[in-house]
Amino acid sequence: MEKYRDMKIRKKANLKMIRNLVFFLLLIIFTFWFIFKDQDLGELVQVIKSVNLEYVFFGLIIMFLSHLTESINIRSVLVSLKEKRFSLLRALKYTSVGVFFSAITPAATGGQPVELYYMSKDNIKTSNGTMALLLELCGFQISTLSYSIICAILNPRLLDGGLVWFYILGLTINGFALIMMLLGVFSSKTSEKLLKIFIKLLKIVKVKNLDIKMKKMKDGLAQYAQSSKYIKEHKIDFVKAVLRVFVQIGLTHSIPYFIYRSFGLNELSFFEIFSMQAVLYTTVSGIPLPGAIGISETLFLKIYGIAFSMNILSGAMLLCRFVSFYFYLIIFAIVAIINAIKTKNVESEIDKDVNEIDESIDKETKTSIKVYA
Repeated sequence: MEKYRDMKIRKKANLKMIRNLVFFLLLIIFTFWFIFKDQDLGELVQVIKSVNLEYVFFGLIIMFLSHLTESINIRSVLVSLKEKRFSLLRALKYTSVGVFFSAITPAATGGQPVELYYMSKDNIKTSNGTMALLLELCGFQISTLSYSIICAILNPRLLDGGLVWFYILGLTINGFALIMMLLGVFSSKTSEKLLKIFIKLLKIVKVKNLDIKMKKMKDGLAQYAQSSKYIKEHKIDFVKAVLRVFVQIGLTHSIPYFIYRSFGLNELSFFEIFSMQAVLYTTVSGIPLPGAIGISETLFLKIYGIAFSMNILSGAMLLCRFVSFYFYLIIFAIVAIINAIKTKNVESEIDKDVNEIDESIDKETKTSIKVYA
């Protein structure tokens, strides 16, 4: 009976992953059809052929270093939590599956649960894995908002026209997420009060399976409380972790500059191109689409119109998205498939917990716990 239940959960999880992947691919197809439907594809190919491939290759290296920095960060936090030392390659595996599943799920909600699941497969304590990912997320929010706000202040022309409203939306959503995160970490009393208010609102709108959702939210608060304890006991490690995330995001935001230079352009400074990407990232992050597909490409054409002439703008967008997103997404998809096959029969701490869960738990929660195994 237990084996049958486990197979059902796996089947539903796999079906959900396939649905997300199909939707993701359809979104890509529609986006590029919409953008390029009125363009001469032969001319576009010639534009891309004319670029300096050395800069493109350097951009690919910079993007890899960004992913590597995230892996170093996760590994360092886990080691500071007394987890056994493990190779950087294994940490890169966690980052790879996280990037892939973040890309194919709305608002990047699937990435960290999958990372946590595979950490558990490697006998890393769930509590420690959660801590490492929470600190990475906290540093990520701090760094992206900091870069974005500074760049918008120093280069305000980027927000001309209606773009400012999209930017404010993205800034508000990310700012609220960061505030709630910091409250959860540093002010447990305030976060508990806010949780009670939120639960009352959920009761008013009669949300289904409220008891289960309440438990998940309370468990989340407990994890943030643990983060506070970690930060107090590992102040230097926490500062290092946040600084590493600043480096990670800085590397990612610098990719468009190398694409800019690959077209033989040098009129704008590194900071000006960097600013465009920092503002663009915050703007698109307010839209809960998988991989921000569609909105990223569309707003790129608007923001980077300052840097690229119209005849090469679409080619620049295509090349930039390939280097910073699609290239490693394909590689990480392969890594995720290989890793799933290799660990299929390895029981983890999360697997053991699942076997103890009552059948009354709702489908969504079961699926999120099994996370595409």
